[in-house]
Amino acid sequence: MKFKNVTVAGGGVLGSQIAYQIAFKGFDVSLYDISDEAIEQAKGRIKKLKERYKEDLGATDEQVNQTYDSMSFYSDLGKAVEQADLVIEVVPEVTDIKISFYHQLAEVAPKHTIFASNSSTMLPSQFAEETGRPEKFLMLHFANEIWLNNTAEIMKHEGTDMEVFGDLMDFANEIGMIPLPIYKEQPGYILNSLLVPFLEAAQELLVNGVSDAETIDKTWMAATGAPRGPFATIDMVGIRTPYNLSKAKGEAGDETAKRVADYFKSNYLDKGKLEAESGEGFYKYPNPAYKNEDFLK
Repeated sequence: MKFKNVTVAGGGVLGSQIAYQIAFKGFDVSLYDISDEAIEQAKGRIKKLKERYKEDLGATDEQVNQTYDSMSFYSDLGKAVEQADLVIEVVPEVTDIKISFYHQLAEVAPKHTIFASNSSTMLPSQFAEETGRPEKFLMLHFANEIWLNNTAEIMKHEGTDMEVFGDLMDFANEIGMIPLPIYKEQPGYILNSLLVPFLEAAQELLVNGVSDAETIDKTWMAATGAPRGPFATIDMVGIRTPYNLSKAKGEAGDETAKRVADYFKSNYLDKGKLEAESGEGFYKYPNPAYKNEDFLK
């Protein structure tokens, strides 16, 4: 076990999952977020994961409780990373926020600490110099519901030490993931290079008035046998992520992306319809319409 102490920075939907999965596999895990309020929200998310681990993985009460009790929570970054062998950054997909975080992290992390970003869209070379340790920096991207969708895309940049790259491959395997090496920088990695165009096509159909979200999902599910369609998938990811991507594209001059961002903001984000976890996105949870047995009739 190359890494013993792991810090996850960011306790959102995916950050909470990553932290809990790593702790479940026997590592010492510290979870950092920017405020005590954010930490309490993360704790709430993780407590909900206990039931999913029992339901989906057959974990016992003792296992899920012991995992939670073994975790440490901090709103002080210095304390969170004091013993860290590895820091996994899961902060919002906004360049300035990530750069600011890495500047802070570089000042307080031990010299030996490896930095990895869970970014799903950005490239390691965008942040390598900002980390102050480019040879110890790379990407480690997980899919949502990682205990089930157990992929770990590991992407290096030209300056990444290959030993570090190999250590992350081993680590991914140790925490129950399928290690997926990416040797050359690629926006969107493998998963999102396939997924994002699919979701964007669905979003365009919706905002252009071609059809409604449920019909688009129904079409995909009935025609391919998929368990969920693009908008149910967005609910799992969280609407903020495609919103941020569309907003950035819109600001760069893409008119369709701008309309998608505006649509998401006015119809969903401003109304608190954020994702499955919040209780409502494109569908209402915990019993979304697409899971009804008559949905495809």
